[in-house]
Amino acid sequence: MGDCAVDQRPLDMEALAGALAKGCKPASEWRIGAEHEKFGFRPDTLEPIPYYGEDGIEALLNGLKRFGWTPVMEDREDGGETMIGLERVNADGGLANISLEPGGQFELSGAPLRTLHEICAETTRHLTETKEVADELNIGFLGMGHQPLLRREQIPVMPKGRYKIMRSYMPKVGGLGLDMMFRTCTVQANLDFSSEADMVKKFRTSLALQPVATALFANSPFVEGKPTGWLSSRARVWTDTDPDRTGMLDFVFADGFGFETYARYALDVPMYFVKRKGLYIDASGKSFRDFIDGRLDVLPGEHATIKDWGDHLTTLFPEVRLKTYLEMRGADCGPQASICALPALWGGVFYDDAALSAAWDLCKDWTTEQHHQLRLDAARIGLKAEVAGRSLKDVAADMVAIAKSGLKARANLNGGMIDETTFLTGLEEIADSGMTPADRLLELYHGPWAGKVEPVFDYLAY
Repeated sequence: MGDCAVDQRPLDMEALAGALAKGCKPASEWRIGAEHEKFGFRPDTLEPIPYYGEDGIEALLNGLKRFGWTPVMEDREDGGETMIGLERVNADGGLANISLEPGGQFELSGAPLRTLHEICAETTRHLTETKEVADELNIGFLGMGHQPLLRREQIPVMPKGRYKIMRSYMPKVGGLGLDMMFRTCTVQANLDFSSEADMVKKFRTSLALQPVATALFANSPFVEGKPTGWLSSRARVWTDTDPDRTGMLDFVFADGFGFETYARYALDVPMYFVKRKGLYIDASGKSFRDFIDGRLDVLPGEHATIKDWGDHLTTLFPEVRLKTYLEMRGADCGPQASICALPALWGGVFYDDAALSAAWDLCKDWTTEQHHQLRLDAARIGLKAEVAGRSLKDVAADMVAIAKSGLKARANLNGGMIDETTFLTGLEEIADSGMTPADRLLELYHGPWAGKVEPVFDYLAY
């Protein structure tokens, strides 16, 4: 009763910005979270995996319960429940989640962990468990940024309430929003900050350098069986999804940026939904400001709560997203090594003061126009892009070297006395050669694969 009464008080800017500021924590408590999505397919036919059926996604979720995962259920309008994910608490009390993206992309949102060794062990455990169950169900998994073969209408729809609302709204605001929902996969790293000033420096640095990650991890040159002319077709999709909630956020680089600035931006992003009594209410295109004031027509007289604010923040999709931590969102998914490499790249940059300053020096003089052009060029031509008179290849090599110095300074060793820089080896090779994973795929397509993309389902299978 008391919580409900508090929740019904109208929110003010102090509360909205304060919800973000709650993420501030001392460096001793900083953690790194890694997330990745992957495409399910039938190894014999390359068809996608439906939710229902004895060998579908629901059966996969049920099978994984043998490893200590517990179901996450969602209420349905008919009074029943649908299993939409799993969760498991690790030995340190951290919570990991398995969830479903709109087209059945299978996602691990790992627990916040102290070292990259722990992250890679968690990822390995998840992939091993998933493969055991998936093999029993004739399911394979592919690590790419964009579905390389199937048309959008061939992708099954997962039975989650918010996705029904998004599926209806997306075509109203962009040409490729449904492709984003059903045909893309990413790997993501989530990192902490100590103060508003620390958040600002990390946000600016990572947002400016996000196209570098896009290039280094570019791994989606094919759509519907053919090269698209973009090394990251996933990143291309995000340029035509929804301009209200995506992109490079020019205001982050303006004087005075802070928690309140981001909150004001989020307030002006049109809503998707409100969740009440376990069900999603369609509020797409409506104003969160009206909701705060009790003027939301789908819930007349009801005021937004801080929980509603948290839900709304998850519907923003910029290249870097602020919640109570910073999310790095610019990379294609790829093989297992790339799942460990992305948090290594950003952890090395973020969690050492000298490395963070050096990374900011790489990009601090770039203009707004250069930010936007580099985002496009990195997605299209990868490390062949240029910015401020430098090749992106050289910038990437510098960034990886800076991250390596930051990880050396962290000096986190595994049982074999190997530090975290081991997770950057693949990125060093990419930056040194200038050849992205997508460039390698195109070489295979035009060479041994003889103009076919089907071999990629074996080449990049987990």
